[in-house]
Amino acid sequence: MTCVPWCTAGYGIETMTIKTKFFVVCVVASLFVLALVGNVLYHTNQDILCFMRPKPLTAYQTRDGLTGVLDLEDDDSMDFFHAKGMKRRLPQAIIIGVRKCGTRALLAMLKLHPKIQAASAEIHFFDRDENYSRGLDWYRRHMPYSYPDQISMEKSPAYFITDDVPERIYKMDPSVKLLLIVRDPATRVLSDYTQTHTNKVERKKPHESFEELVLDGSRINTKYKAVRTSMYSKHLVRWYSRFPKQQIHIVDGDKLIRDPVPQLQEVEDFLGLEHKISYSNFYFNETRGFYCMKDERTNKCLSDSKGRKHPDVEPRVMQKLQEFYQPFNEKFEEMTGKKFDWP
Repeated sequence: MTCVPWCTAGYGIETMTIKTKFFVVCVVASLFVLALVGNVLYHTNQDILCFMRPKPLTAYQTRDGLTGVLDLEDDDSMDFFHAKGMKRRLPQAIIIGVRKCGTRALLAMLKLHPKIQAASAEIHFFDRDENYSRGLDWYRRHMPYSYPDQISMEKSPAYFITDDVPERIYKMDPSVKLLLIVRDPATRVLSDYTQTHTNKVERKKPHESFEELVLDGSRINTKYKAVRTSMYSKHLVRWYSRFPKQQIHIVDGDKLIRDPVPQLQEVEDFLGLEHKISYSNFYFNETRGFYCMKDERTNKCLSDSKGRKHPDVEPRVMQKLQEFYQPFNEKFEEMTGKKFDWP
């Protein structure tokens, strides 16, 4: 008889625990359903249908006739979980290059503007055939969510030097705005070498010295890709053949490092945006040796891979590089109508 109350009490506790769990699950499920229904009512019929009936895996065509396949992982049904009006859109502006001239810094700084939404990773849509063959819908699905009054953008530095890219971007949107950031060509070559050199050292791979790569006997080695990349005027010819000069804004990467705000305000004007980026968004990091960014949400510097110390090189090699680039620099200044503080 004494066992009965104990058994009954134990059973009661277990029952209450199960009931409590069941109640909590019901409450959470109810809240989720209410939120879901509220979101459905808030969105348009098209959005609702997009959520209820995701697009199947299917073939599609781009404007220039290329075919591709939609991937369910990139389906637009995810639009349902964003605020009304937010969608993935093709970019209205693209940072087309140049590699090791500050493309990452420029993009990060522009993201301080409330009217700019930028892709976090390099998409490499226009410069890689395997990506381009997937079509514009694939490209759009890699863009960030944005409101209609915001500017979507991405950056892929290889765009500037890849032959087919100007034509491909033009076919997507002949009115797209293009940003090109450049710096002292000789210093850019050294920065380019520093990145690959550091990566090979870390992986314990054999590598050549800067002098060995840059020089071919007593002449500059134009077979070295880093050297060719800094011949800005030769690449810009292709872009000016498809886009008017006023559609390509040139950013001075050397000045962006020293004093970012004036360069960013020029970009704001170019994009038709109100000036929102100011000196209050920056502070100079003495340890890193360059400006870091801050706003009400973030306080960050670029990664440690930025601002690497360049290896010591023979002064005669740098001087030879500067002399080699002189005619290309003069042509570039003539084409753009801008003056640069390059040796």
